[in-house]
Formats: sequence, structure tokens, C-alpha cells
Amino acid sequence: MTSQPNAAAVGGDAPAAAARADAAARPFWTRRSTRILGGLLLPVLVILVWHLVTAGGLVPAYRLPGPFAVVQAAGQLLENGDLGLHIAISTQRVVIGFLAGAVIGLAAASIVGLSRLGDILLSPTLVALRAVPSLAWVPLLILWLRIGEESKITLIAIGAFFPVYTTVAAALRRVDPHLVEAGRSFGLRGWSLLRTIQLPAVVPSLVSGLRLAMAQAWLFLVAAELLGASMGLGWLLSDSGTTGRVDRILLAIVLLALLGTLTNALLVLFERAVLRRWL
Repeated sequence: MTSQPNAAAVGGDAPAAAARADAAARPFWTRRSTRILGGLLLPVLVILVWHLVTAGGLVPAYRLPGPFAVVQAAGQLLENGDLGLHIAISTQRVVIGFLAGAVIGLAAASIVGLSRLGDILLSPTLVALRAVPSLAWVPLLILWLRIGEESKITLIAIGAFFPVYTTVAAALRRVDPHLVEAGRSFGLRGWSLLRTIQLPAVVPSLVSGLRLAMAQAWLFLVAAELLGASMGLGWLLSDSGTTGRVDRILLAIVLLALLGTLTNALLVLFERAVLRRWL
């Protein structure tokens, strides 16, 4: 009577044992635990050195507050409810601008990458616009769209547009022409050909472009909120610089780094799902 449960237990433990054996057989540098601990090592060392430098008085507190002072600044902003509002507003602006810029960038990349006429007409202009610094757009957008969400989201969308456009357009030009001809032999044309053959062929480049676009969106967020904003992490940076609150400046920088890392991690998960689906 006891042999069947034992056999079931052994059978149930077999996949877990196989997974542990597979993890143990992986090279040390490719294990997930190694990557996580290794990635945390440098930030921990930076915080430790930061604490030692400030606690020892090597740098005046008004120039570089200690880590605990930054934590206290975060606690003060949490108590009055401002910190969550700053984070929520900035995240909302980044997500909307990123999605808008990525969609428009994908459309432009499809035109330039698949059409020689589109390449001739659009490429020179887009290359020139790409060289324009982010802050150069601010006064024009404020003049056209006023100091509101539209100008900020438009600036972020501009930042997210170019990485997607550049990477996907270049990848579409390199798609194997034999695959395209095979799709056309089955009657695929236009959007059907793009969706079925060409986009799956450039999935790695598309995901790389999206990750670069997200990083650009956070960079352009700061430019958007430095001028013409009353809330957000970029505004917190500007306002803290005006009032001399170095602790809040460091807090805003840390939060931007954490949010950028979090959104990049989400795109990594998206990349794995897409690659499992298409490749």
C-alpha cells in the first residue's frame, strides 16, 4: 500500500531534481543567482563607500548628504504624499510617450525599410532630425502645445521614436529576400507580408530598439520636466537644485535609475516571450 505513494513522490520529485541538476551543470557565470548577486555587488560597494566618505567628514554634508539623509528625504516626501505622485506622473508620461513613439517609429521603419521610394524621401530628413538635441525641442513644443501634458508626452515620443525607427528599418533592409519571395508566392502582400514574414524576421532588432527607446524615453522625460512642469521626478530635480536640497536631487536620481531598470526588466520578459513565440 505504501509503494504507490512513494513511487508517485519519486515521480513528482523527478522534474525538480532534473531542474536542479541542470542548474548545477550550467557554467558559473551564466547562472541566474550569479548574475543577480554580481549585479548587486557594485551598487552595494558604492553605497558603502558613499557612507564611509560622508560619515568620515571627507565631503561636507551640504555637497554630498549620506545615504541615510536621502532615505529620510524619501520618508518626508512619502509622508506628505508627494513622492508617490511624482513617480506616478513621470511613469505615466514615459509609458504614453514610449508607446506613441514606438508605434510611429515602427510605421516609419516599415516604410523606409521596405520601400525604396520611402527610403529616398524620408531617410535624409529623419537622419537630420535625429541629430537635434532633446532640449532644442522644448521651447518649440511649449510654443505650439503650451505647458501641458501634450508637450511633455510629444517630447518623450520623439525620444522613443528614433531607436525603434533606426534599428527596425536597418533590420528590414537585411531580411532574406528568399523568405519574402516565398511569402509572395503564397499570395501575401502588404500588411499580411509584413506581419507574417518580415516582422518575425526582425524580432530581435525590434526588441533591442524597444529597449533603447525606453531608455531614451526616461532621458527625454527629464528634459521635458525640467522646463514647464510642476510635478514629476524631473521637476523634483530642478526644484531641489533651486532650493539646494542635494538629498532630494540624489533621491530623484536614484528613483530614475530604479524605474529605468524596472522598465528594462519588463521589456526583457517581453523579449523572452516574443522570442519563444516567433523563433
